[in-house]
Amino acid sequence: MKVYDTIVIGGGQAGLSVAYFLRRHQLDYLVLDDQERAGGSWLQTWESLKLFSPTAYSSLSGWRMPKGEEEYPSRNDFIAYMEAYEKRYEFPIRRNIKVIAVYKEEGLFRIETTQENFYSKTLVSATGIAQNPFIPIYPNQTTFNGIQMHSSEYNSPDGFKDKKVIVVGGGNSGAQILAEVSKVAQTTWVTLEEPTFLPDDIDGRYLFNEANRKFYGKESDRSNRKISLSNIVVVESIKEARNRNVFKSKRPFKAFYEEGVVWPEDKKEQIDIIIWCTGFKANIKHLAPLGVIQNLRIATKYTRSIKEPNLWLVGYGSWTGFASATIYGVGKTARITGAEINETLKKS
Repeated sequence: MKVYDTIVIGGGQAGLSVAYFLRRHQLDYLVLDDQERAGGSWLQTWESLKLFSPTAYSSLSGWRMPKGEEEYPSRNDFIAYMEAYEKRYEFPIRRNIKVIAVYKEEGLFRIETTQENFYSKTLVSATGIAQNPFIPIYPNQTTFNGIQMHSSEYNSPDGFKDKKVIVVGGGNSGAQILAEVSKVAQTTWVTLEEPTFLPDDIDGRYLFNEANRKFYGKESDRSNRKISLSNIVVVESIKEARNRNVFKSKRPFKAFYEEGVVWPEDKKEQIDIIIWCTGFKANIKHLAPLGVIQNLRIATKYTRSIKEPNLWLVGYGSWTGFASATIYGVGKTARITGAEINETLKKS
């Protein structure tokens, strides 16, 4: 029975970041990924998606993303970079393998998958959030005869021409999808509160620097204290839509009916399509047999599970390190994770 030092579940940006540091520590590890090719959750994003930072600030550990023709890389640019990154470092990756459940047996992890069982001394879960989309529940939602889709299912505005569309969500995905759907459809933007746009001269570079400050325990930039990861970055598509006066938001409707939605003042409006840009929840169901999940999270000290100290979680959001679900934030959490795993194995 082959027993690895470490198994990493997930081959996206978090999994590859961890693999880079495990490789540097010369550990015997394996990455399990359920995708057919490199790219992780980026493979499920819409075609026109743009990153919020130039290539220098959109890179994984060890190798800077090559510059392209445009300042802000596209989704396809980043997928190509991830593929090249894998090849550059020759990570041991098994693809088309979905992890069903993880068990602890006689001091080892047994990882049950759709192909076979794998065994390891330590474990990193880096499955992220993209496979667990969140859609809020509204009264009479199942009676709505129109189309409901999550942003993870959205690909392009093809088929939306002349439709009445509501885009729900005040973050970057909602704003970018609204920007292009509004070119072909009659759109309404629904947000919990008035959305906040970053100044035009601030993009992911600021967020990258803020992640560095947080990591090294420094104070935030006082001049930009109100800026957060949830603010909308003004990329070119956002600027173009802003010039068309697209970004007028309404507070949420209160219910559905067969043909559309009911607004707070009891006014009914016929709607064809709802696009839910309402985020995701952590994809950690496979860890349920370990008994470490509580309130859809796992208690951690940085990335290390408190209840199961041979388990690490990388890339799930603020509870696994500031900006850890971002390209510019995950490398720092991965570095510490690799070092902790190496020390743990030395002591065992």
